[in-house]
Amino acid sequence: MTVEVTWWGHATCTVEDSGVRVLTDPLFVGRLAHLRRRRGQLPPPAAAVAHAVVVSHLHSDHLHLPSLARLAPGTRLIVPRGATRAVPGLRRLDGLRIEEVAPGDEVAVAGLRVRAVPAAHDGRRLPVGPHRSPALGFVVHGAARTYFAGDTGLFDDMASAVGPVDVALLPVGGWGPYLGHGHLNPDRAARALAALAPRSAVPVHYGTYWPIGMDAVRPHEFHSPGDEFVRKAARLAPEVAVHRLGHCESVRPEVSP
Repeated sequence: MTVEVTWWGHATCTVEDSGVRVLTDPLFVGRLAHLRRRRGQLPPPAAAVAHAVVVSHLHSDHLHLPSLARLAPGTRLIVPRGATRAVPGLRRLDGLRIEEVAPGDEVAVAGLRVRAVPAAHDGRRLPVGPHRSPALGFVVHGAARTYFAGDTGLFDDMASAVGPVDVALLPVGGWGPYLGHGHLNPDRAARALAALAPRSAVPVHYGTYWPIGMDAVRPHEFHSPGDEFVRKAARLAPEVAVHRLGHCESVRPEVSP
């Protein structure tokens, strides 16, 4: 069986494994509050077709209610524990089968297993709110083990918390000129890659959205993270095949035999 990864932009990807589609952190709009999509056309309607959708944390560029509303009735929606209490709008999404998980939980999806793993990131619904929901990553187990990191910083036991993986979808940037605590930049993402030691990797969460009116403020933080990650990964994890995709492009990465 083949595994195919499509990057739709930002943290939104489709992982298709053994004919089963898992969609990550769907964001299908040209503008979100002060952010504007500056690169890549909007994902086509087919991007919203999935057997299951995983949401890594409650920030509005990852848990985006209008984008989730485009999912077909009956779609499985896997969210961090406490999400429906913190984001009441989730309860108004007609027909979605919502399941809340915490690190270590597993959900069976049409022959695959989706396992929640820890992430080092503020998981609250911002700009205010108590810490009720953990930020998560997910590992999709099928013909391959595909790790979607969500938003995370580098943490000491990342490799043991995530476990062995074949493909890693790693954030390498953000949506503004400065990355706050709990994020990976190209250097930290390459160090994470060396620790995880997958066969293949795809950089995500960069080069898509940027604050309106700030195009000239540290523009390299928008344009360069993907290429910087490729260079740093070649030095720190030369055995890993890194696929830098364009928006709406797909790859069938090498996985374990």
